[in-house]
Amino acid sequence: MRPMNKLVRLMRSSVLAGIFSAVLPFASVFAQGTEEPSLPHINWSFEGPFGTYDLAAAQRGFQIYKDICANCHSMNYLHYRDLSGIGLNEDQIKAIAASVEVPGGVNDSGQPITRPGRPADTFKAPFPNEQAARAANNGAYPPDQSILVLARKGGADYIYAILTGYSEPPAGMKLQPGMSYNKYFPGHQIAMPQPLQDGSVQYADGTKPTLEQEAKDVVTFLAWAAEPEMVQRKQTGVRVVLFLLMLTGLTYALKRRVWADVH
Repeated sequence: MRPMNKLVRLMRSSVLAGIFSAVLPFASVFAQGTEEPSLPHINWSFEGPFGTYDLAAAQRGFQIYKDICANCHSMNYLHYRDLSGIGLNEDQIKAIAASVEVPGGVNDSGQPITRPGRPADTFKAPFPNEQAARAANNGAYPPDQSILVLARKGGADYIYAILTGYSEPPAGMKLQPGMSYNKYFPGHQIAMPQPLQDGSVQYADGTKPTLEQEAKDVVTFLAWAAEPEMVQRKQTGVRVVLFLLMLTGLTYALKRRVWADVH
């Protein structure tokens, strides 16, 4: 029985080794084909427990959103008055809001009318509904950008990577009609044409509008839009931690005093 068991074990090991050898090359090819590039990491001013928003960058980013992104992407959770959070004053906000026409109800004949926007209005959406948005974008639906930084894995780094990841497709890769190649987009085919390039806007503060600078600025604005209360939240957290440390120190000192005579 022992020689037979040894022979069975030997045959089983040979079969498994053969299967492993046959599958390994295909597994390696599959792994190479599905490998995604690492996202570039930017040293964002709002990172870390003491991070704050770069308001100058956020204002430049709003300019990019208003001039470029707002043609396709909505920001349904943001009001014009919220722009005070990036340092715009009341007159600037009123002028920005009044530059768009928003639904104003109906007139005496029952016909819909429009009116200039007001600071209390939400950002005007580029399309009246999802169907209209898809019809204007080759079937793709541009996502709302109000909380986009929080909704995407990789956050700010991912959005920055997408904006700077456009290029010509590798040799032999055929793109689907209406698609663009993007190094960082899953599958590398994205329905959004490249929105930014060098000189997409002219900054009033004289900052050079390179692709990388524009991408960094608009991501800073989108990060602020997703968490406008972040700075206050961090400041509150720091104060709470300092209070707890002080309370711990006082409690320890009190304990030492109360038990000082106990041996």
